Amino acid sequence: MPVYQKESHLRSIIKGLTWRIVASLTILLITYEVSGEMDLALKVTGIEFVVKLTLYYLHERAWQQIPRGRIRQLFKGTI
Repeated sequence: MPVYQKESHLRSIIKGLTWRIVASLTILLITYEVSGEMDLALKVTGIEFVVKLTLYYLHERAWQQIPRGRIRQLFKGTI
């Protein structure tokens, strides 16, 4: 039976956090540019950060359950 390499929960969290930082800075700048209000931009960015980080993590974990398209890695000593 094939053995599939999986990412840890911590790796999924770190990937999500780093991406969310980049994406949230973008939404902060766009919201500020459109509204001219830093308070509003910070509120929108905060809400967006939490919601999208949660959705990204759940999406990543769901994909970990699907073995199709993954590269097999056999343990040492197996044939």
